[in-house]
Amino acid sequence: MYTPEIYKNENQEEIKKFLQENSFGLLINQTNGKLCATHIPLELDTNKEGKDILYGHISKENPQWNGFIDNDQILAVFSGPHSYISSSWYDHENVPTWNYIAVHVYGKIKIIEGEAVIQSLKKLVDKYEQNSENPVRVEDLSKKTMMQTRGIVAFEIEITEIQATKKLSQNRDEKNYQNIISELEKTNTNQSVAIANEMKKCPI
Repeated sequence: MYTPEIYKNENQEEIKKFLQENSFGLLINQTNGKLCATHIPLELDTNKEGKDILYGHISKENPQWNGFIDNDQILAVFSGPHSYISSSWYDHENVPTWNYIAVHVYGKIKIIEGEAVIQSLKKLVDKYEQNSENPVRVEDLSKKTMMQTRGIVAFEIEITEIQATKKLSQNRDEKNYQNIISELEKTNTNQSVAIANEMKKCPI
């Protein structure tokens, strides 16, 4: 991912928090000489060796998983808030742009089987059911329902590289920076307000 130095995010704790909060990603690999991509939750975790991994699963009907066997190199893309930035918000002539937060994760993927699959599903369900009034638990599902796990391919991705971009108008002076925040809040969309809030956390 091309990222000018001024927008690079190298704060590892911040990046991990971002991945945990924006885990619905885009899994990209090459299968049969063709680029494939699937939108799925990819959860950050640590394996038995203490290495950072992502885990997830896709349907066996999805041909993308065949590529995991021939080539273990993958790219996972995670997007955060983003918003258009009008150059009319500056006190000088310039071009419009876009502010955004994104993380690219490179790694080696391997298929997992057996009890490891159930454990990965349990962690996934527990994370997203924790605020439910009547949370579902994998342990409570019937054998009939759990038979559906035969229709998935579960995997782990050992992370080899992370590239993180946080483009939040860091190239502007204090006056224009604060005015961009104000105008984003006036725009009052979920994305513009989210970017304004991120800019407030990242003073220039």
